[in-house]
Amino acid sequence: MTDRIKKEAMSKSPWYRDGLRFECSQCGDCCTGAPGYVWVNDEEIAQLAVLMELSVDQFEETYVRKVGLRKSLREYSDGACVFFDTNSRGCTVYSARPRQCRTWPFWDSNVRTEGDWKETCEMCPGSGKGALYQLEEIEERKSQIRI
Repeated sequence: MTDRIKKEAMSKSPWYRDGLRFECSQCGDCCTGAPGYVWVNDEEIAQLAVLMELSVDQFEETYVRKVGLRKSLREYSDGACVFFDTNSRGCTVYSARPRQCRTWPFWDSNVRTEGDWKETCEMCPGSGKGALYQLEEIEERKSQIRI
């Protein structure tokens, strides 16, 4: 590959082409705080229902709220996810957590620009630290959900 072609390829690559660092610090900040949404689809609801040993209908009635045409996990009045354990500072459904949770912090909104990533690193103590995620894995996670 000529230098010119390499430069062209590099200019079309995302700004994070050399990867980004992330290691969950178990702070719980992404599970608590201001009210928001943890979007779930039917497949995720079914997996969570199995984990909780509930029927899908029972699970939805207890843990899901409708927001327009979409569905989100319920939250406590303080904004904490209904599955966040404040004592252990952990997720009680971690093995079946929704893709929104599994793909954090590699959401399009967090990596669109270097400035967006910097803001993410300022609010999330694990972003920008720890293991280096390569471009391919970031792109894979980013493609799973748009937030």
